[in-house]
Amino acid sequence: MAANKSEKMTGGQALVGQIIANGVDTIFGLPGIQLDGMFNALYDNRNRVRVINARHEQGVAYMAFGYAISTGKVGAYAVVPGPGILNTTAALSTAYGCNQPVMAITGQIPSWTIGKEYGMLHEIPDQLGVMERLTKWAARIDHPSDAPGVVNEAFRQLTSGRPRPVSLEMPMDMALHEATVTPLGAAEPDPTPAIDPDCVAEAGKLLGGAKQPMIFVGSGAYHAGAEIKQLAELLQAPVISYQNGRGILDERHYLAQVHPAGNKLWGDCDVAITVGCRLQPERMLWGMDDEIKIIQVDIDPTELNRITKADVGIVADAAEGVAAIVEATAKHNSKRASREEEMLGLKDEVRANCMRVIPEQMAWLDALRLALPEDGYLVDEFTQVAYIARIGFPIYHPRTMITPGYQGTLGYGFATALGVKVAHPDKPVLSLNGDGGFMYTMPELATAVHHGINLVSVVFADGAYGNVKRMQKELHGGKVIGSDFTNPDFVKLAESFGAAGYRAETPEQLTEFIKKGFDNKGPTLIEVPVGEFTEPWPVIRPAPTKPRVML
Repeated sequence: MAANKSEKMTGGQALVGQIIANGVDTIFGLPGIQLDGMFNALYDNRNRVRVINARHEQGVAYMAFGYAISTGKVGAYAVVPGPGILNTTAALSTAYGCNQPVMAITGQIPSWTIGKEYGMLHEIPDQLGVMERLTKWAARIDHPSDAPGVVNEAFRQLTSGRPRPVSLEMPMDMALHEATVTPLGAAEPDPTPAIDPDCVAEAGKLLGGAKQPMIFVGSGAYHAGAEIKQLAELLQAPVISYQNGRGILDERHYLAQVHPAGNKLWGDCDVAITVGCRLQPERMLWGMDDEIKIIQVDIDPTELNRITKADVGIVADAAEGVAAIVEATAKHNSKRASREEEMLGLKDEVRANCMRVIPEQMAWLDALRLALPEDGYLVDEFTQVAYIARIGFPIYHPRTMITPGYQGTLGYGFATALGVKVAHPDKPVLSLNGDGGFMYTMPELATAVHHGINLVSVVFADGAYGNVKRMQKELHGGKVIGSDFTNPDFVKLAESFGAAGYRAETPEQLTEFIKKGFDNKGPTLIEVPVGEFTEPWPVIRPAPTKPRVML
């Protein structure tokens, strides 16, 4: 489909052609009558774009999320309207919370019936309005000739400013209708915002004169690792990350510190700079005082005053903003001795505390880290061992630890990990699950076998929603209800799907089976029978170190 050369085509052909023009080579999707026009076009373009189908709409949406968060590229999925698109909303909310460029494509009932409440197949009230409230931007393609412009606007939204999901819908009759269409070239993102030099200068003075500066990074800084490393070494300032900010600074570097280490340093911090993250748990849980100054760098101007007003707010792309701050700080920087010995000692102290309080979880995590090569990907879940992975599993590269961020989306992990593996077929990908969350998308084992996706998945099986059960016992007088369940034999389950299945009784066996799984051609499932774990939260979220707690 040549750009700017008009030709006759269906709405589905116009939609697919423009998506391909914007660089999409993989679509996760489930066909259905309202998508016939689109899937016909995908068939005709099967040498240009790969379609990965699944066993449930939530599966394809989570896969698109995994594809996006592990690459920074657009992850696209397509499902039927009504119950189909509604089945994907947990994945959409996760992509929204994690600031990831996911494109949701759905069909619609016939154009002349929209809003009439005739009771058409898959009709729901105001589907477009629902999607507008769950995404950064949503639109309907009302005619094939509109498709190139609407699709390009969707990609402009996905790639400009703060990345978040978008949604497109097309009525089923328009997807099959043929009309004259003028294709376009790829969409151009908006230019990054101009940086206020006065704010940069003020930030440089504050940081240059700071006695105990700290740097906090989130997913908005994934592409700014080199600049953050330069700033950290200039200031000898620790770099703190939590969940999706992990690995922006290689955690073998002495200045890269996990969250509990940051908590220990927070009490003496006089200037904190936050890059591409909300600084939400720190300000709300670690406490505040009148002495600390907050510098916030974010591409979204609405973030600068959201929790508390930043002392210096800089609207900027993370890499560009930090580069400018490095230059300004160098003009005012105090003479600083290396903190390597101190920071390495802090790493040892935090790990020793973890080994003392939660030794069983740490033993399993050490087994996982030993098995996963340094360029491999870990996709967590909301489960006991994975909670500790946020602070106890070293990460060496950005985007290689995937979490659902503040959404805490139980059950997201296995299907998300399939999307990560599709995006990185030559890299080892490890899915870390509890038995509760794994069963949410367990049928996607069939998808992994069908497409030959060599994902290794570990399921820690305790027969309960462990965190909930412990709280019911300890906080609510033993009123255990709804938190126990019955599991299948996970090894036999895997084998029934045609996947490899193992059972690891020890950390050493777990390491062995993970390595064996990486060498398999198809998917591998490893069951790890466990009992009740020690509560992890006092280690993950220690007591405040500043006096004024916001929550």
